[in-house]
Amino acid sequence: MAQNTSTPTAEIRPSRFVIDPEEAESMRREKGIAALRDLLPALLPEAKRLARPAISRFHVGAAALGISGRIYLGANIEFPGVPLHHSIHAEQFLITNAALHAEPSIRFIAVSEYPCGHCRQFLQEIRSASQIQILITGGSGGGSGDFRPVSYFLPNPFGPSDLLHRDTPLLLEPHFNDLIEEVEEVREINSGLEERLKMAAIKVARASHAPYSGSASGFALADGEGRVYAGSYTESAAYNPSLGPVQAAIVAYLAAGGGSGGGGVGEGIVAGVLAEREGAAVSQEETARILFSAVAPNARFTVYRLRASAGSA
Repeated sequence: MAQNTSTPTAEIRPSRFVIDPEEAESMRREKGIAALRDLLPALLPEAKRLARPAISRFHVGAAALGISGRIYLGANIEFPGVPLHHSIHAEQFLITNAALHAEPSIRFIAVSEYPCGHCRQFLQEIRSASQIQILITGGSGGGSGDFRPVSYFLPNPFGPSDLLHRDTPLLLEPHFNDLIEEVEEVREINSGLEERLKMAAIKVARASHAPYSGSASGFALADGEGRVYAGSYTESAAYNPSLGPVQAAIVAYLAAGGGSGGGGVGEGIVAGVLAEREGAAVSQEETARILFSAVAPNARFTVYRLRASAGSA
């Protein structure tokens, strides 16, 4: 039986957003929990503490068990000074975290509050999303009581099958957008931070899930120690729940322990690079510039244009 809100919490190290299979199994045995899926609700109090709801002050935590045996955490992130649609919902953080770690499939999810319609729709980008099992521990009525399929929370959904060919790669599946730099020139390769940021941004742009607009993009940011964190733009069939590349890179940064010194989400970020397809139907540049300047006002911001290679369709 699924754990309820009275389940003792499972302690994890600060800023931990990924739990390896061996550690998850050890935690399950230590807590005397029968199945790994039932460990998820015990992790939600810790996940909620990782949230950064600077505007609403409403903390939401999420935890998921992947088919790999890894457990992923997610939390809501809000950004003062910019429109609310820039916010990262806990379930979006969760799925982006899983994608960043090449998780092939999600089996179970626990959330501290009922997912909003935005997040129920975002989940549709995963193949066989209707079969993912979700447990809610809070909200009106005390939660869902047990794991229930996504289809219970969003019957008759609109999703990828309404717009895409069935063989189109979906979220959490391998993508390759055949993109290269728009302007090619003979130059000495710069091995410094800017070059590493550019290459990281191009790499995640190639992995971007943007099947509806064809507007693949990626963002990479760096901290003061020269560490680079990158994330891909992710589209939703319903458009509005799409998650921008800056948000995805911030997920990567926070999941790796960045911004945990008490100075805000963008604490320690010194530079950011956006790589996006030239002339695409959707450009991220202006909205990325707005969000990144709010998060890291003193960091430099660079844009690289990409185009399809000569051999691509």
